[in-house]
Amino acid sequence: MSRSVASVTVAYNDFVGLQRQMDALLRQTRSLREIIVVDNASTDGTSALLAAQYPQVTVLRMPENLGVGGGFAAGLAYAAHEKRHDWVWMFDQDSLPADDALGALLDGSESLGKIDGEVGIVAALPVHPETGIRYEPLLWRDGYVKLSSDLLKQPVWFADLVISSGCMVRRDVIENIGLPRADLFMYFLDFEYCLRARSHGYKIAVITDSKFAHRMGNARKVRFPGYSGLWPDRAPASEYYISRNLTYAAWWLYPNCRTKRFAVRHLVRHAGGVLLFGSRKLTCLGRMAQGFLDGRKASLGIRFRPS
Repeated sequence: MSRSVASVTVAYNDFVGLQRQMDALLRQTRSLREIIVVDNASTDGTSALLAAQYPQVTVLRMPENLGVGGGFAAGLAYAAHEKRHDWVWMFDQDSLPADDALGALLDGSESLGKIDGEVGIVAALPVHPETGIRYEPLLWRDGYVKLSSDLLKQPVWFADLVISSGCMVRRDVIENIGLPRADLFMYFLDFEYCLRARSHGYKIAVITDSKFAHRMGNARKVRFPGYSGLWPDRAPASEYYISRNLTYAAWWLYPNCRTKRFAVRHLVRHAGGVLLFGSRKLTCLGRMAQGFLDGRKASLGIRFRPS
């Protein structure tokens, strides 16, 4: 029997980008059983436009912007608990899967054979569309660790951390470990979910043949002596949640000296990047400082909403 796969996209005020994604999902060589969009209280008429142009799409309209965390929690609850789909494929609105991305994910998961039952999450490989730079998954060793270059050449990697967009989660994982955390609102909630799955014994497989374009905000290529890569020029509110949620993880979820040192070093390096490359330097640094203090106090929930 073929497996039932539904996609869940969390959307907020970007109908043009969402249109491109809906077209890409409808072009998949392995058809989705259901396409679900969680409209996070958009003000650009997203729900009405979807109803008019994509009547086959299920739209869940939220009463307010619940962030990526609340949006995915609502979408996964509907797709896994209510509709009982076998797999749920998650997306941000700015991701564009290749036409064969779903087929490659399913083929890759089937190729894992006897360990398939242990693999709870399979992830596609996100690629920045303009530069071709890959957003590579990570290991977690009391902080972020990059995978070895030899491992990255393999068709399937096993990682600890993948971004939520482009990853596909089995229904029984959602039933066993729960939903994404709405109180994190945005950023790190995907890593928290991965770490929760790993703590329950599930493996996370990255299928390199399954690719999708992903912009990760307004990322641009930057160069500095000893460094070359993408800089995501994020809004101050985004910098707050990045700082707060990583700090919260280090002080409350995985509290040890190594994790706390990693979090502080990581945020200091990121603050340096904000000073070098950011467009709203002082405001972003102020939000990062607020995030660090709130993370230490475990003060979660919605504090700032992105404009």
